[in-house]
Amino acid sequence: MMETIKETIVVEGKDDESALKRAVNCEIIITRGFGITEEIFKRIEHAAITTGVIIFTDPDFAGERIRERISKRVKNCKHAFISKEEAMREDNIGVENASPECIIEALKKVRTLKETGEDLFDLITLHAFDLAGIEGSAHRRNAVGRILGIGYCNAKQFVRRLNHYGVTREEFAVALAQIENNERGM
Repeated sequence: MMETIKETIVVEGKDDESALKRAVNCEIIITRGFGITEEIFKRIEHAAITTGVIIFTDPDFAGERIRERISKRVKNCKHAFISKEEAMREDNIGVENASPECIIEALKKVRTLKETGEDLFDLITLHAFDLAGIEGSAHRRNAVGRILGIGYCNAKQFVRRLNHYGVTREEFAVALAQIENNERGM
């Protein structure tokens, strides 16, 4: 039996919708790319009030801009991320290429932006744990981002996501330990 997601999931296109429908039972709003109409924004705002919203855009520049535009206008959205590797098929990157298992896993790790609070992470933290500034740091950031459910991005954006999605020091430490065990072949 397919898992049901109570929130409305916002995706970029019809192929993304099809991929989600293969993975879970859910309501979906399609943005049709970056040119989100006022009507679509109103549907997202209504869904945010009635069911809640999960933004699940492609792990590329356009997907991130769409995520930002929706987040600025519609408060309390949740965010689901998949890695570029999970979203790739030949030269095409998108949610539509992810397996049902990857989609389900991303939806289990949904994050909500936190508006206030002390920042726990900075670029110094990333450098201390080889997540920035050395060869292979992008790969390590990608692995940690996948475990934490915050996706892949550059170091500056990664710090922002760690802080804004409420990642705790404990979650961070567990993710680091997991990738270090994987690197040692354990």
